[in-house]
Amino acid sequence: MIRLLIARGDPGDRFRDVVDADQLRIRFGPWFVRTSLDNVTGMEATGPYSFLKTAGPARLSLVDRGLTFATNGERGLCIRFAEPVAGIEPSGRIRHPAVTVTVADPDGLAATLRSRQVTGGSGR
Repeated sequence: MIRLLIARGDPGDRFRDVVDADQLRIRFGPWFVRTSLDNVTGMEATGPYSFLKTAGPARLSLVDRGLTFATNGERGLCIRFAEPVAGIEPSGRIRHPAVTVTVADPDGLAATLRSRQVTGGSGR
């Protein structure tokens, strides 16, 4: 299995995305999302974001249950899933239809997902 490190958002291993042959894994401090690439249905570039949406820990949207792992307010990538994934709390009862990540290289992450034949929107 070949692993490709996509981005490291800030010092101290607080934020890490890994795409390997068949899985997407995202770690943000104590929060973790893992899903098969077959579950990824699309992606789109997003941002800029307000300070309140990027400051502090992982964010849960009360509107659509989306999850945000943000380290900056400039740009990110929203990744959508066919089957919602666990992430905000350890039991997995709350499931997320999408996760937004503010990786160092959102275009690179989108290109890597597309190269793994993930379908969906543009990375721009």
